[in-house]
Amino acid sequence: MKSVPQTAFDVQKIRADFPILNQSINGKPLVYLDNAASTQKPQAMIDAIVHYYTHDNSNVHRGAHTLSDRATARFESARKTVADFINAKSTGQIIWTRGATESINLVAASWGGANLKAGDRILVPALEHHSNIVPWQMIAEKTGASVVAVPVDETGTIDMAALKALLDDRVKLLAVNHVSNALGTINPIEQMIKLAHAVGAKVLVDGAQAIAHWPLDVQAMDCDFYVFSGHKLFGPTGIGVLYGKRELLEQMPPYQGGGEMIETVSFDGTTFNQLPYKFEAGTPDIAAAIGLAAAIDYLNLQDRAAMAAHEDALLAYATAKALAVPGLKIIGTAASKAAVLGFTLDGMHPSDIGMLLDQQGVAVRTGHHCAQPIMQQYGIPGTVRASFSFYNTFEDIDRLFVALEKVRQLLS
Repeated sequence: MKSVPQTAFDVQKIRADFPILNQSINGKPLVYLDNAASTQKPQAMIDAIVHYYTHDNSNVHRGAHTLSDRATARFESARKTVADFINAKSTGQIIWTRGATESINLVAASWGGANLKAGDRILVPALEHHSNIVPWQMIAEKTGASVVAVPVDETGTIDMAALKALLDDRVKLLAVNHVSNALGTINPIEQMIKLAHAVGAKVLVDGAQAIAHWPLDVQAMDCDFYVFSGHKLFGPTGIGVLYGKRELLEQMPPYQGGGEMIETVSFDGTTFNQLPYKFEAGTPDIAAAIGLAAAIDYLNLQDRAAMAAHEDALLAYATAKALAVPGLKIIGTAASKAAVLGFTLDGMHPSDIGMLLDQQGVAVRTGHHCAQPIMQQYGIPGTVRASFSFYNTFEDIDRLFVALEKVRQLLS
């Protein structure tokens, strides 16, 4: 029997920090390979949320009592934790949202509504998630701008020559994911930002799929906006982040109206709060922000380089095994990929494969992965997607392919 690869990374020690992994599904030990949809949560993150609701639960800001003071301190400390994590210059550049999707919608409605006009162009690569396509279509319809797709080749790599040809003074924004959720492609963000800036365009980077895999530096990247979701960073659902350059955020009008985002209100008019509160109408998800900070604190205690190397080894191991399966076609073969393996099996519908894998305790994602344009380009309805995180093991991958062989036998 072929030996299982080993890395210096102590994955079993890490797995002990994630209680959900220690369970059985349909009588089989859980193999969780749906990390691109949502990551699992360390006990430290869970404990932080429980502690907040047990000891500090109160609304934030302007409170005249101890609980509110404690909640506010932890809430704003969480913002500082995020700012430090992505190397933002200030906490004022960190806007809390419900997730990457809302962050993109905020920029589209606020920055787009104030800056786009008829004849302007928004460039969006063909491998984007719907959340980085639909908001731009909506604001383009309102402003008269147009959304133009940037071609992607058969490997799932953005056609950089085509991008350069499309970039001219009509382009006001390039909206691109850092990593493709459907294909795993790691896009050359720094190069793309330089090209866009050279024609005066702004750049929004959807970092939902990148944020969990390696350290980020938004200042070095020089992006204008960067967005991500907490639940894909080992944190809670319902919390997300919009980072923006201060001068852009200062110029943008509020996204929603209500409490917290105001300075003064009268029936003669309203003045708006300073950053970041101008964009945070209503009571925020305080517990989720605290939970996200705890997840980041947990990550900061780990060896991020060793984690990334382990994930790369997992992807290489899974890819090699996939290439040996008769009738299996890998969808997304870019030279630079994150820990995503999307594939089809001849004559088998992805949904059927996913259901049969689940019966064997293996959790994957099936379908178009909210990336219908790229699926249409490949001429397929969707894929089976196995996506890996640092708590996955080589044995998990072995289990996936043993289960796949049973699926092939059942459906062939």
